[in-house]
Amino acid sequence: MNTELLKDKVAIVTGAGRGLGEAVARAYAAEGARVVVSDIDLASAERVAQSLAGARAVACDVRDPKAVEALVAKTVDAHGRLDVMVPNAGVANLAPLATMSYEQWREVTSVNLDGVFLCLRYAAPVMMGQKSGAIVTMCSVTAQAACALIGHYAAAKAGVMSLTQTAATELRGHGVRVNAILPAFIETDMVTPRKAEFETLLQLPMPFDALIAARQGRYGKPDEVARLAVFLASERSSFCNGGAYVVDGGVRASLL
Repeated sequence: MNTELLKDKVAIVTGAGRGLGEAVARAYAAEGARVVVSDIDLASAERVAQSLAGARAVACDVRDPKAVEALVAKTVDAHGRLDVMVPNAGVANLAPLATMSYEQWREVTSVNLDGVFLCLRYAAPVMMGQKSGAIVTMCSVTAQAACALIGHYAAAKAGVMSLTQTAATELRGHGVRVNAILPAFIETDMVTPRKAEFETLLQLPMPFDALIAARQGRYGKPDEVARLAVFLASERSSFCNGGAYVVDGGVRASLL
Protein backbone atom coordinates (compact mmCIF):
# COMPACT_ATOMS: atom_id res chain seq x y z
CA MET A 1 0.00 0.00 0.00
CA ASN A 2 1.33 3.42 -0.95
CA THR A 3 2.03 5.54 2.13
CA GLU A 4 3.36 8.59 0.29
CA LEU A 5 0.81 11.36 0.80
CA LEU A 6 1.77 13.27 -2.36
CA LYS A 7 2.66 10.39 -4.66
CA ASP A 8 3.10 11.69 -8.24
CA LYS A 9 1.70 15.12 -7.39
CA VAL A 10 3.34 18.03 -9.19
CA ALA A 11 4.17 20.90 -6.85
CA ILE A 12 5.73 24.34 -7.24
CA VAL A 13 7.35 25.88 -4.17
CA THR A 14 8.60 29.45 -4.56
CA GLY A 15 11.43 30.79 -2.43
CA ALA A 16 12.54 27.19 -2.08
CA GLY A 17 16.28 27.80 -2.25
CA ARG A 18 16.47 28.10 1.53
CA GLY A 19 14.49 28.41 4.76
CA LEU A 20 10.85 27.40 4.94
CA GLY A 21 10.60 26.94 1.19
CA GLU A 22 13.46 24.46 1.16
CA ALA A 23 11.92 22.57 4.08
CA VAL A 24 8.57 22.36 2.27
CA ALA A 25 10.21 21.24 -0.98
CA ARG A 26 12.10 18.49 0.86
CA ALA A 27 9.00 17.36 2.73
CA TYR A 28 6.98 17.21 -0.48
CA ALA A 29 9.66 15.21 -2.27
CA ALA A 30 9.84 12.80 0.66
CA GLU A 31 6.10 12.21 0.23
CA GLY A 32 6.47 11.36 -3.46
CA ALA A 33 5.82 14.70 -5.14
CA ARG A 34 7.63 15.92 -8.21
CA VAL A 35 8.79 19.31 -6.98
CA VAL A 36 9.62 22.39 -9.00
CA VAL A 37 12.06 24.24 -6.77
CA SER A 38 11.74 27.91 -7.61
CA ASP A 39 13.81 30.80 -6.33
CA ILE A 40 15.07 34.15 -7.56
CA ASP A 41 18.56 32.71 -6.92
CA LEU A 42 18.91 29.90 -9.46
CA ALA A 43 22.05 28.49 -7.83
CA SER A 44 20.20 28.03 -4.53
CA ALA A 45 17.26 26.41 -6.30
CA GLU A 46 19.59 24.05 -8.16
CA ARG A 47 21.36 23.07 -4.93
CA VAL A 48 18.06 21.97 -3.43
CA ALA A 49 16.65 20.37 -6.58
CA GLN A 50 19.76 18.29 -7.22
CA SER A 51 19.31 16.61 -3.85
CA LEU A 52 15.67 15.64 -4.44
CA ALA A 53 14.47 12.79 -6.63
CA GLY A 54 12.45 14.00 -9.59
CA ALA A 55 12.88 17.69 -8.77
CA ARG A 56 13.87 20.49 -11.11
CA ALA A 57 14.97 24.07 -10.51
CA VAL A 58 13.41 27.12 -12.16
CA ALA A 59 14.51 30.69 -11.52
CA CYS A 60 11.63 33.07 -10.86
CA ASP A 61 11.21 36.59 -9.52
CA VAL A 62 7.67 36.47 -8.12
CA ARG A 63 7.33 40.25 -8.55
CA ASP A 64 7.35 39.78 -12.32
CA PRO A 65 4.05 38.62 -13.86
CA LYS A 66 5.75 37.22 -16.95
CA ALA A 67 8.22 35.26 -14.82
CA VAL A 68 5.46 33.68 -12.73
CA GLU A 69 3.42 32.90 -15.84
CA ALA A 70 6.50 31.23 -17.34
CA LEU A 71 7.14 29.26 -14.14
CA VAL A 72 3.67 27.75 -14.28
CA ALA A 73 3.88 27.16 -18.03
CA LYS A 74 7.25 25.40 -17.76
CA THR A 75 5.88 23.18 -15.02
CA VAL A 76 2.83 22.17 -17.02
CA ASP A 77 4.92 21.65 -20.17
CA ALA A 78 7.28 19.35 -18.25
CA HIS A 79 4.73 17.41 -16.20
CA GLY A 80 1.37 17.89 -17.87
CA ARG A 81 -0.30 19.27 -14.77
CA LEU A 82 0.03 21.29 -11.57
CA ASP A 83 -1.39 19.86 -8.37
CA VAL A 84 0.09 22.05 -5.62
CA MET A 85 1.24 25.65 -5.52
CA VAL A 86 3.06 27.05 -2.50
CA PRO A 87 3.68 30.81 -2.87
CA ASN A 88 6.34 30.94 -0.16
CA ALA A 89 8.85 33.51 -1.43
CA GLY A 90 9.27 36.30 1.09
CA VAL A 91 11.54 39.11 2.23
CA ALA A 92 11.71 41.32 5.31
CA ASN A 93 13.35 44.48 6.55
CA LEU A 94 12.89 46.39 9.80
CA ALA A 95 11.64 49.95 10.18
CA PRO A 96 9.01 51.83 12.20
CA LEU A 97 6.13 53.01 10.06
CA ALA A 98 6.78 56.67 10.93
CA THR A 99 10.21 56.61 9.27
CA MET A 100 9.79 53.76 6.76
CA SER A 101 10.68 54.72 3.21
CA TYR A 102 8.36 53.88 0.34
CA GLU A 103 11.18 51.78 -1.11
CA GLN A 104 11.27 49.67 2.08
CA TRP A 105 7.48 49.31 1.96
CA ARG A 106 7.47 48.20 -1.67
CA GLU A 107 10.42 45.83 -1.26
CA VAL A 108 8.39 43.83 1.24
CA THR A 109 4.87 44.15 -0.15
CA SER A 110 5.84 43.47 -3.76
CA VAL A 111 7.25 40.05 -2.86
CA ASN A 112 5.06 39.05 0.07
CA LEU A 113 1.71 40.17 -1.32
CA ASP A 114 1.99 40.87 -5.05
CA GLY A 115 4.01 37.67 -5.48
CA VAL A 116 1.30 35.58 -3.81
CA PHE A 117 -1.39 37.15 -6.00
CA LEU A 118 0.62 36.36 -9.14
CA CYS A 119 1.11 32.73 -8.08
CA LEU A 120 -2.62 32.41 -7.47
CA ARG A 121 -3.41 34.18 -10.72
CA TYR A 122 -1.42 31.80 -12.90
CA ALA A 123 -1.84 28.55 -10.97
CA ALA A 124 -5.61 28.82 -10.57
CA PRO A 125 -6.61 28.51 -14.26
CA VAL A 126 -4.52 25.34 -14.64
CA MET A 127 -6.08 23.78 -11.55
CA MET A 128 -9.57 24.88 -12.59
CA GLY A 129 -9.06 23.10 -15.90
CA GLN A 130 -8.03 19.94 -14.06
CA LYS A 131 -10.90 20.26 -11.56
CA SER A 132 -8.39 19.66 -8.79
CA GLY A 133 -5.53 21.27 -6.92
CA ALA A 134 -4.31 22.70 -3.64
CA ILE A 135 -2.78 26.10 -2.98
CA VAL A 136 -0.96 26.55 0.32
CA THR A 137 -0.10 30.16 1.09
CA MET A 138 2.61 31.03 3.59
CA CYS A 139 1.05 33.67 5.79
CA SER A 140 2.13 34.70 9.33
CA VAL A 141 0.72 35.25 12.81
CA THR A 142 1.51 38.92 12.17
CA ALA A 143 -1.55 38.90 9.92
CA GLN A 144 -3.61 38.67 13.11
CA ALA A 145 -1.45 40.42 15.71
CA ALA A 146 0.76 43.46 15.32
CA CYS A 147 4.53 43.39 15.67
CA ALA A 148 6.56 46.58 15.83
CA LEU A 149 9.07 47.31 13.04
CA ILE A 150 7.43 44.99 10.51
CA GLY A 151 4.18 46.83 9.79
CA HIS A 152 4.71 46.41 6.05
CA TYR A 153 5.32 42.67 6.45
CA ALA A 154 2.24 42.30 8.67
CA ALA A 155 0.08 44.29 6.24
CA ALA A 156 1.23 42.10 3.37
CA LYS A 157 0.50 38.94 5.32
CA ALA A 158 -2.97 40.22 6.29
CA GLY A 159 -3.50 40.73 2.58
CA VAL A 160 -2.36 37.17 1.91
CA MET A 161 -4.94 35.89 4.40
CA SER A 162 -7.68 37.82 2.62
CA LEU A 163 -6.49 36.56 -0.77
CA THR A 164 -6.50 33.02 0.58
CA GLN A 165 -10.10 33.26 1.75
CA THR A 166 -11.28 34.92 -1.45
CA ALA A 167 -9.52 32.35 -3.64
CA ALA A 168 -10.92 29.50 -1.53
CA THR A 169 -14.42 30.85 -2.09
CA GLU A 170 -13.97 31.44 -5.80
CA LEU A 171 -12.23 28.15 -6.55
CA ARG A 172 -14.03 25.59 -4.39
CA GLY A 173 -16.60 24.93 -7.12
CA HIS A 174 -13.71 23.95 -9.38
CA GLY A 175 -12.25 21.36 -7.00
CA VAL A 176 -9.41 23.62 -5.82
CA ARG A 177 -8.66 24.18 -2.13
CA VAL A 178 -6.75 27.18 -0.76
CA ASN A 179 -5.42 27.33 2.80
CA ALA A 180 -2.93 29.46 4.73
CA ILE A 181 -0.21 28.58 7.22
CA LEU A 182 0.50 31.20 9.88
CA PRO A 183 3.89 30.59 11.52
CA ALA A 184 5.29 32.62 14.40
CA PHE A 185 9.07 33.14 14.74
CA ILE A 186 10.73 30.22 12.96
CA GLU A 187 14.47 29.52 13.05
CA THR A 188 15.38 30.63 9.54
CA ASP A 189 17.82 33.10 8.04
CA MET A 190 14.98 35.59 7.68
CA VAL A 191 14.62 35.74 11.47
CA THR A 192 17.80 34.88 13.36
CA PRO A 193 20.18 37.38 11.67
CA ARG A 194 17.89 40.22 12.76
CA LYS A 195 17.92 39.48 16.49
CA ALA A 196 20.39 42.23 17.38
CA GLU A 197 18.50 44.71 15.19
CA PHE A 198 15.24 43.93 17.00
CA GLU A 199 16.98 44.33 20.38
CA THR A 200 18.41 47.72 19.42
CA LEU A 201 15.42 49.24 17.63
CA LEU A 202 12.89 48.05 20.21
CA GLN A 203 15.20 48.76 23.17
CA LEU A 204 14.31 45.36 24.59
CA PRO A 205 15.00 44.81 28.30
CA MET A 206 16.18 41.26 27.53
CA PRO A 207 17.91 39.41 24.68
CA PHE A 208 15.65 38.58 21.75
CA ASP A 209 16.18 34.86 22.33
CA ALA A 210 14.90 35.28 25.89
CA LEU A 211 11.84 37.11 24.62
CA ILE A 212 11.09 34.28 22.19
CA ALA A 213 11.55 31.73 24.98
CA ALA A 214 9.13 33.64 27.18
CA ARG A 215 6.47 34.26 24.54
CA GLN A 216 6.43 31.13 22.38
CA GLY A 217 8.61 28.65 24.27
CA ARG A 218 11.28 28.40 21.57
CA TYR A 219 11.85 29.12 17.91
CA GLY A 220 9.81 26.93 15.61
CA LYS A 221 11.64 24.64 13.22
CA PRO A 222 11.14 24.74 9.44
CA ASP A 223 10.25 21.05 9.42
CA GLU A 224 7.38 21.72 11.82
CA VAL A 225 5.87 24.12 9.31
CA ALA A 226 6.63 21.80 6.39
CA ARG A 227 4.70 18.92 7.95
CA LEU A 228 1.58 21.08 8.01
CA ALA A 229 2.21 22.09 4.40
CA VAL A 230 2.22 18.39 3.47
CA PHE A 231 -1.12 17.85 5.20
CA LEU A 232 -2.75 20.83 3.48
CA ALA A 233 -1.50 19.68 0.07
CA SER A 234 -2.71 16.11 0.57
CA GLU A 235 -6.10 14.44 0.42
CA ARG A 236 -6.03 14.15 4.20
CA SER A 237 -7.15 17.78 4.28
CA SER A 238 -9.87 17.29 1.66
CA PHE A 239 -12.48 19.26 3.65
CA CYS A 240 -10.11 22.06 4.66
CA ASN A 241 -10.65 25.20 2.61
CA GLY A 242 -10.07 28.87 3.35
CA GLY A 243 -8.49 28.01 6.67
CA ALA A 244 -5.81 29.76 8.72
CA TYR A 245 -3.58 27.17 10.38
CA VAL A 246 -1.43 28.63 13.14
CA VAL A 247 2.02 27.25 14.00
CA ASP A 248 3.14 29.53 16.81
CA GLY A 249 4.01 27.56 19.96
CA GLY A 250 1.08 29.21 21.72
CA VAL A 251 2.29 32.81 21.37
CA ARG A 252 -1.23 34.12 20.66
CA ALA A 253 -2.90 32.01 23.33
CA SER A 254 -1.68 33.95 26.36
CA LEU A 255 -1.25 37.58 27.34
CA LEU A 256 1.85 36.75 29.39
